[in-house]
Amino acid sequence: MTRSGHEYLEGLRDGREVWLDGERVADVTAHPAFRASAASFAGLFDLADDPAHRPVLVRDGVRRAGLVPRSYEDLVARRRAFRTTARASYGFLGRTPDYMAAGTAGFAAAPAVLTGETFDGAGQAVALNRRITEDDLHTAFTLTNPPAGHGGDDLTLRVVRERDGGIVVRGAKTIGTGAVFADELLVGTIEPLAPDDTAHAVTFSVPLATPGLRLISRTSYEERARSVFDQPLSSRYDENDAMLVCEDVFVPWERVLTYRDPVTTGAIWWQTPAYLNLVHQSATRFWTKLEFLTGLAILLTRSNGTDTLPAVTQAVGRLLGMVAQAKAFVLAAEASHEQVDGGRGGVRPGQEISFAQRIMAGELHPRAVQDIKLLAGGALVQLPASGRDLLHPELGPLVRRYFATPGHLAEERVKLLKLAWDALGSEFAGRHEQYERFYHGAPHVYLTMQTWAGSAGECESLAQACLDGYGLGTTR
Repeated sequence: MTRSGHEYLEGLRDGREVWLDGERVADVTAHPAFRASAASFAGLFDLADDPAHRPVLVRDGVRRAGLVPRSYEDLVARRRAFRTTARASYGFLGRTPDYMAAGTAGFAAAPAVLTGETFDGAGQAVALNRRITEDDLHTAFTLTNPPAGHGGDDLTLRVVRERDGGIVVRGAKTIGTGAVFADELLVGTIEPLAPDDTAHAVTFSVPLATPGLRLISRTSYEERARSVFDQPLSSRYDENDAMLVCEDVFVPWERVLTYRDPVTTGAIWWQTPAYLNLVHQSATRFWTKLEFLTGLAILLTRSNGTDTLPAVTQAVGRLLGMVAQAKAFVLAAEASHEQVDGGRGGVRPGQEISFAQRIMAGELHPRAVQDIKLLAGGALVQLPASGRDLLHPELGPLVRRYFATPGHLAEERVKLLKLAWDALGSEFAGRHEQYERFYHGAPHVYLTMQTWAGSAGECESLAQACLDGYGLGTTR
């Protein structure tokens, strides 16, 4: 059953321990650093009650994102649901509820992968997906390890002991994107572990209000925003990133997916469809975000009166080509779908195309932003300090006179340029550029992975066939 936005917000008032600027946040739904973004997440839940969107987002009373796709048609339907959610934030909210719902559907599609030699997490993986889907929960994750501690201190989250009914964990994980706004937090590792590194080989999911669990938030761009008019994106779509710190947190066995097993702790992502499902969602969101940025470029060139210049039309054409590339990767991954566990686990997006999308997105986003900045010109750095300048009885007439362009009133133009700066040049925009560059990890990791996931053998065979087809004595 789907939840309303109001029900989702009520669920966030659970006593979770969130820290920002030396202050413990009493209620993330009311604090000026989080409340507007929390409301944006709530709006995503309300979409399912909209008659125009419910058939796209929901099947059999639950959200499509959490269901195991059984066919190509199911993948297409899931992508349409992803698109609907992504368009609600113009692609700027990345870790929306459908992200990990799709990830846990990957666990449920191949649960036998989590049956190790000493611990069996298959049942817990299926139960996690069922809980998220049937209770319509928003789950975030954190998988990245902190830097090594001083003097060799082990700062990374690890198992420190067992006790009746579960395990106790201690340590940290970083880059918990959207964790502040989640109902549950999935904790694990996606990095390769040494065969004997059993202490760090654990995966589990717990409620955010679990005793001993703390989130340390980065700077809130939402809190720094002066108004929606002045910062229309950062004031509403700052999904935040937080460090997770666990101080002897108790995790019941029924919430543990992998335990002291480096093999299953890695396999949960790479031998189930989970990671490919995450890419399916993120690739659809990236396509949507690139559409928004390109639309912004078109509006900027019209406002500047440069839209008919040949160089500008060519630059816009290049951006539209980038949008088509982003779209093509999503459609190609669906079209190249593969069976999971001989079809018993349904289907997953094609691995080779999905892995290649990571390369494309990380390289394309900075280029697109740079191209749009060039199209925007110097107008982005000479803007009124705030929308209040337009309303001032003495200053307003001057701003309205000197910021107008033919066919564009000053208020319209300032509004557009404020949006462009928030998307392209603000601190919020800088975070998003870095975010897209490393969304799927460091390039040295995913580029290396492409060498074994891609069609290197076919490429080599084709070139070798040409070489084998002639010699010194070959005539034309």
